[in-house]
Amino acid sequence: MHIDTDTAHLHAHRAGDAKHKHYTGDRSLKVLGWAVALTLGFAGVEAVSGFLANSLALISDAGHMVTDAAALGLALLAQLIAKRPPSARYSFGYGRAEALAAFVNGLLMLGVVGWIVVEAVQRFGAPQRVQGGMVFVVAGIGLCVNLAVAWVLSHDKKSMNTRAALVHVMGDLLGSVAALVAGAVIWYTGWMQIDPLLSILVSLLILKSTVEILRESYHHLMEGVPGQIDYLQVGADLEQVAGVESVHDLHVWSMSPGQPALIGHIEVRDLQDWPAILAAIKAMLLARHGIDHVTLQAELAQ
Repeated sequence: MHIDTDTAHLHAHRAGDAKHKHYTGDRSLKVLGWAVALTLGFAGVEAVSGFLANSLALISDAGHMVTDAAALGLALLAQLIAKRPPSARYSFGYGRAEALAAFVNGLLMLGVVGWIVVEAVQRFGAPQRVQGGMVFVVAGIGLCVNLAVAWVLSHDKKSMNTRAALVHVMGDLLGSVAALVAGAVIWYTGWMQIDPLLSILVSLLILKSTVEILRESYHHLMEGVPGQIDYLQVGADLEQVAGVESVHDLHVWSMSPGQPALIGHIEVRDLQDWPAILAAIKAMLLARHGIDHVTLQAELAQ
């Protein structure tokens, strides 16, 4: 991956600068590619079977898988975009595409959860016949597919985007378990209410993970301080560096997931000491807070 030659010198990092790149060139697309293929391949089978069996648990699981296929496709597209290097228009690169995709995927999952709950409540009042045997068999196959997809996605733990897609798949996995149980209960007892009951239970279980992904991606898009960094402690540690009088206009955020950055103004007694002070600050920020991308302006103390 090469940066446009017209802007390469502007984006370049020299000796002593941050070590990271402004793009995720080391991310493999195979993980998401396999996940999309497996999910999309079974979604159609489960959807048709769900309507034939008249099972809400199976239809909801198929709905999850269709949404998952779209979510995984969006995640794959975002990862492709994130691999692009900085340009004259986007000087920080495209790393935030992953957080944006994660946020959109979270919103989609909220919509799916809402639809399942409404449909399930309606079925409590008017139970419908469900073919338990077909539900059991198809849900069993779906469970195996979802386990395979979850295993594939678990190999990429660095990406917020992939973790958001994994939430979809885990919801699907729970949906397959619920459909499996519903099919077995209906097959042996004929109790139809188990179908919408388990659908609501699964929806509530996946709601928590969905909200967490939405909160994390929203925090990142709003340029919030990374969760592992204590903003106040960073300020206090900066003021403890020898030669630093005070710190102001301090900002800490993530340019892309896992790449924290810091900018601020440092007041010093003597500007001639600034090179040594800056070196000490950079070493401290990297060692104590994991911040590698540092931009500071030195000012004489008033």
